[in-house]
Amino acid sequence: MKYNISIPEGTRDRLYAECRERRQVQGALTALFRRRGYAEVSTPEVEFYDMFLQSGSPLPQESMLKVIDRSGKIMVMRPDSTTPIARVAATRLKSVPLPQRLYYDQSVFRSGLAHAGGSSEVAQCGVEMIGAMGAKADLEMVALAVDALAACGLENFHIELGHAGFFREVAAGMAMPPQELERLRTLVEGKNYAALNDLLQDYQDRPACAALRRLPYLFGGVETLAEARRLAGESPALDYLEGLYRALDGAGYGRYVRFDLGLVHQIDYYTGVIFRGYAEGAGAPVLSGGRYDSLVERFGRKAEATGFAVDVDGVGACLTVTVPKLETVVHYDTRCLAQALAAVDARPAGTCELSPCRTLESTLNLAREKGVSSVLVLEESGERWIEV
Repeated sequence: MKYNISIPEGTRDRLYAECRERRQVQGALTALFRRRGYAEVSTPEVEFYDMFLQSGSPLPQESMLKVIDRSGKIMVMRPDSTTPIARVAATRLKSVPLPQRLYYDQSVFRSGLAHAGGSSEVAQCGVEMIGAMGAKADLEMVALAVDALAACGLENFHIELGHAGFFREVAAGMAMPPQELERLRTLVEGKNYAALNDLLQDYQDRPACAALRRLPYLFGGVETLAEARRLAGESPALDYLEGLYRALDGAGYGRYVRFDLGLVHQIDYYTGVIFRGYAEGAGAPVLSGGRYDSLVERFGRKAEATGFAVDVDGVGACLTVTVPKLETVVHYDTRCLAQALAAVDARPAGTCELSPCRTLESTLNLAREKGVSSVLVLEESGERWIEV
């Protein structure tokens, strides 16, 4: 009987170049984070579901991968790294002075729509700055986001800034029921223009309706802020974004920064500046983050915070990474093991390997199968090369 051996939907095997891409991106990011003073933390791959409920605004329940433990408690595969790190900062690190700069290199797990082709396991590298508020902290975070993508080797990328407060300012004038407001958020976030117009049909008499209808279109350069003011009037959120942009531009980051005032994150614990990173060659954001000033307090410690996560595989897919070609096979007498290992270690990684074959003839056949042109033979009497 033949069995169809498959893997769960939303997961995949990664081979050769994809693995090198992942390690290259992880290495570049973690090195940068350490240079900037961030210390590594790691959280469990499974957490109690109640912990995410305690955060106040978790991801939709259907997007979490659930596990039942022996006592019947509901656990979830870690769907987000920020919430567990907020828990750690409020408990394990409660006695450590603020601000705390933390980074992580771990995967999150989310259940997407069936047959949608998305990934359920997402490798992320990210940072969290716990206990820092104000413009200087936000400037550091956005600048670090730009530097992070540059450190990975990306050239054509940009960061889009938004502000959670702007959506709340505009939506406050609609007096919508909570369920309708959440639907409005989803439609603006997804830039679903037709459905958004349908939803707003019953609210056309509200002054904020025109601004909300236009909100998904408000993206682009710094001129976007002026257009938003014409639609929604003066706004503290817009003033704050303009101040950030001026400081970033003065430091040489302006060319990487754009705006998306329709940026309304799916995870509703964000309270201030929110941002995403986009790279040429990626069909989805490769970086996402923002300010969340109330989350840590839900676990017992008042501390404002900001941070971001990089989609490691999303960035890796934009890079050109080649797997080294095997060039040499070493056939050796067992008494020459030390010399054989030294010969492999002296060459670039992946270009030379030992032969496990007992006879030289078998080693030559192996070299031909692998497309190797030369075999190094190590014997007690000396060494010699054979061209295959």
